Formats: sequence, C-alpha cells, structure tokens
Amino acid sequence: MTELYHLYPIDCIEGARQYLKDNTVDLIITDPPYGIEADKIHIHYNRQEKNVIEGYVEVPLEKYAEFSHRWIKEVERVLRPGGSIYIVSGYSNLADILIALRDTELTEVNHLIWKFNFGVYTSKKFISSHYHILYYTKPGGKVTFNAHSRFGHDEKDREGGSLNYRDREDVWLINREYKPGEIKNKNELPMELIIKMMQYSSNEGDLVVDFFLGGFNTAKTAVGMNRFVVGFEINSNAYHYHIQELFHLNPGYLLDSIREGAGGPPINLRKRWTEREINSLNKRFDDLYHQIRNKRQSIKVLEKEFGRGYFAILRQINK
Repeated sequence: MTELYHLYPIDCIEGARQYLKDNTVDLIITDPPYGIEADKIHIHYNRQEKNVIEGYVEVPLEKYAEFSHRWIKEVERVLRPGGSIYIVSGYSNLADILIALRDTELTEVNHLIWKFNFGVYTSKKFISSHYHILYYTKPGGKVTFNAHSRFGHDEKDREGGSLNYRDREDVWLINREYKPGEIKNKNELPMELIIKMMQYSSNEGDLVVDFFLGGFNTAKTAVGMNRFVVGFEINSNAYHYHIQELFHLNPGYLLDSIREGAGGPPINLRKRWTEREINSLNKRFDDLYHQIRNKRQSIKVLEKEFGRGYFAILRQINK
C-alpha cells in the first residue's frame, strides 16, 4: 500500500471481501447505521436538513440483526491477532451488535460510554445524551494499547488528581461537533473522539479501517496521524463530496496539534521486589525521612530513585 488512503464507494461487506486480506488490519473504528430510520429523523425532531448531504442509507429494523452479523464476521476475519475495534452505537439496536460480537472469537475489553453535550430534549422520559462504544480485540497477538500516549504517569490536574487515570476512565465527555451553515453528513463522529481511540490503539504506519465512512472523519484523522486507512461508503453523494476534502490534506497534519503524554510509567512498574531492593528502600526511606520529616515527600524522591510507583513504595514501607 503506497498511498495513505484507499477509500471505496461500495458496500462494506463486499468491499472488505474484495480489498482486505485475512488478519491484516491493526485497528477498526466505525459508526454503523443505527436502524432507527435516521434517514427520516429530521421529521420527528424538527431538524433543518438543507445542508445535510442526501442519500443516507439506513438499515431496516427487520434486517438489522442479520446485517450486524454479516459485517462483524468480516471484522473478525480481517483484524490481525491482537487487532482492535471500536464500534459506536446507540441503544436501540445495541443488543443485535452485542449478539453478533458474541458469535465471534473477539474479546470484549471495555463497554465505554460517550457522554456528549445537548441530547434530544424530551418531556416524558429522561433525555438521552450518550452513545455506547464497544471496544473489542482479536485474541492471539500483541494488543496495541498506548496507556501513556496522551497523559504521562505523573501528570496531575489542579487538584492533584491523575490526568492519565481520568482520561482512561470508561465514561468519555466529548462534545459533538456542530457545523451551522456548513455541508455535513447525516451523522458524524467528532475528530476528538477518533483521535483518542487512534492514539490509544494504534501507531504511525498501522492500517486503520472504517466500514462506514460517513463524514470520513476516521479517514481524515488517520491521514493526519500518519496511519494507512481503508474505508467504505455506500452513499455515493457523501463519498464523492468527502473524497475531495482528502485531496487537500497533508499526511501527518494533525501530529503537531495532538497532545502527547509527558513521561511513561516507572521503569520497574509491576516488577517483583527483591529482598535486596526492599532492604535498600527501607534504609533510604529512613535517611530521607530523618532529613525531610515528611513521609509523602520522601516517597516522591524514592519513586525516581527506585523506578516504582508511589503506592508500590508506600506498601513496602508500611510493611
């Protein structure tokens, strides 16, 4: 594959069989149709559709289970052992996707919740303002999970909390993108959301696939982060509009603007303590505490000297 992107105006199942070999894909990020008559949703919610690209292809409710099973079997085939997939879904037909996933060898890692701003207002039930993100991997190989790609081990917020911990919680607060007056797709994932998934679960030069390109934000993000990308979009209007946008994007254009973690985990994280290390730690702690007279500050010094986390050192000292 010589170009960063290979995108096709074709059904994803046919496209995957034609253009993707077995066990070759590092990461899939995709947002399938929800099977809720999204092609008519503006009628129910009084949405203005004049700037929305026509031709959105919805999946009939009675065919949704079979549809989910068919494309997810292709996912299972093309992911490399250790490869990952993130599926964004509403709740209406989530069960069909989960059942299809359970009919594969793919392993559930997280069921994430994407909480966004401004759900659809309702007066007779609670307001829905979230989507589900299903994070699965394929067994048999090394999984890419860059735990410190966005926030370093020691980076803190103003209250002293871990930024890394907060970013890796399973509820994500990311606003949807609004484009008043601009041409747009029926439904688009915000690039901030895609960047986060791509940072954690892929590296430069990896192959990323989107089975349902939609607004092409997965493809645009992959090009901007120097990943190869293959994708499919059955709506020819959306395909021909968005493919033109990619012609103007320079590979790696996002890299300078993406936040990266400052510092990885301690070098001895999760390694077993030797008796010699424990004796040395206790002696060094006694010396430091005698000088500093502050337990927490003493441990902070020991973190760097011993290449261990704060609580790993605290547990040894408390023994």
